[in-house]
Amino acid sequence: MNTIVKVAAVQMNPKLMQNEKNLEKMLLRIQEAAAKGVQLIVFPECALTGYLFRSREEALLCAETIPGPATDKITDLCGKLDVYVVFGLVEIDKGKLFNSAVLVGPDGLIGKYRKTHIPNDGLDRFVEPGDKPFEVFRTPIANIGILICHDITFPETARILMLQGADIIVVPTNWPRKHDIVSKHMINTRAIENFVHIIACDRVGIERKGKFLGQSKVVNARGMTKISGSTTREEVLYSEVDIAFARIKFVPGFVEGKLFDIINDRRPEFYGDIARPDAYKPAQ
Repeated sequence: MNTIVKVAAVQMNPKLMQNEKNLEKMLLRIQEAAAKGVQLIVFPECALTGYLFRSREEALLCAETIPGPATDKITDLCGKLDVYVVFGLVEIDKGKLFNSAVLVGPDGLIGKYRKTHIPNDGLDRFVEPGDKPFEVFRTPIANIGILICHDITFPETARILMLQGADIIVVPTNWPRKHDIVSKHMINTRAIENFVHIIACDRVGIERKGKFLGQSKVVNARGMTKISGSTTREEVLYSEVDIAFARIKFVPGFVEGKLFDIINDRRPEFYGDIARPDAYKPAQ
């Protein structure tokens, strides 16, 4: 059984409130990646819509349902090309707005994720926090978990997805230019903490004076960067990840057995404070 998955992170510069133009570019990039044999294609957070909205009313003008016009068109193309795609958009559901990402494949819409951890910036000032549990989507190519931007700052998020069986965690993001610590260090840390592959896809460009970081990257399940993007250029990062590698959750010992095992060495009986919102005790 072949366990190698060809992946692509499409580092692009979405145009604010221009869904049709952004979708046209996304469809083109999907075709280009598929022609190279790519199986999983990841786009940035809010790739369909842009991010730096000034009001809820502006965001409403760009919001789409899931499924909806964009997911339908991308799903149709996935069916023709036999590929899987993750992309970000502003979702509207029963009058509520969410910063969401969807996973679609050859057989249609597989699932969606709503950003759980909400910073005080851009679109996120006008959306509801995600209201659904973290979920791993099982596909023929890999078990895929989704987080969005700020979510990856919290180690609990990637750990939950790993425990649910994620082989790959995809992270559509809109990192600001000044916040490169996440790309430089945190993505790799989350990968090696959990022995999972991570595809972090950021955007580039300037939107309403806001500068975006770029530096998209693919990191393997031992925390090593396989490929990383520039700070300014639109580009597609092509790489491969080995699903079997992500499913080995231990490091062999020097003599015999396992040197350490990230599943069986855990001591969850001492982790109770993680789930308590009042657990933080600041220094006096």
